[in-house]
Amino acid sequence: MRREGNEDAYCVRADLGLYLVADGMGGHAAGEVASRLATETIEGVIRDTRNADVNSTWPMPFDTSLSINGNRLKTAFHMANRRLTSAMEGDEHLRGMATTVAAMLIAGAKGTIAHVGDSRVYRLRGGELSVLTEDHSWVNEQVRAGRLTDNDARRHPWRNVVTRAITGGDDPAPDVQEVQLAAGDRLLICSDGLSSVVSPDEIQLLLADGAPPEATAAALIDAANEAGGPDNITVVIIDVESAA
Repeated sequence: MRREGNEDAYCVRADLGLYLVADGMGGHAAGEVASRLATETIEGVIRDTRNADVNSTWPMPFDTSLSINGNRLKTAFHMANRRLTSAMEGDEHLRGMATTVAAMLIAGAKGTIAHVGDSRVYRLRGGELSVLTEDHSWVNEQVRAGRLTDNDARRHPWRNVVTRAITGGDDPAPDVQEVQLAAGDRLLICSDGLSSVVSPDEIQLLLADGAPPEATAAALIDAANEAGGPDNITVVIIDVESAA
């Protein structure tokens, strides 16, 4: 409701099992460029590593503490960071751009999540909503330290200050985790344009109403706009029909 341009980007590739939301930063066109480049690069790396040989064709050093899909996402985030570096070197107007990313790679009953920044992944299971990611933000650090409540954090003037992102500088350090999926799970990936203004209770209520994903996505965006719509709002909803 208050932005002239859209600095968010998203990817839905059921054929790859890849779903992500990116929220660009940098003002003017730069945030839009950052989120778009990161999304395109991550999608490309996930596509190109479908059949990669860990021992001979992996594009970066393999992290033995992570699964193959964890490595695919971590590599994709690093390659996205380097794409932003190249773009900024070629255009001084893009310098300072950055983007958050929350991504999920699904294979059977396992989901692999990687994220930097304050875009989130939620899971609705049995009517109960869980946040599967931990915001990399200044206000979240204050909440964890007991200095702010969740409600205070949603209203704080520094709520958009992130402490980790894809910036084109040092390689990002995404949080990577594996989660077990079950038939009936409903997953939500969103930018903070939703989570910063719509309460967890309302998100849970809308996700649990039984509507198809497209209708629920529209209802969530409507709720964020009704709450003032101060930022771009992007949501991706995945319904897990089977997990095997």
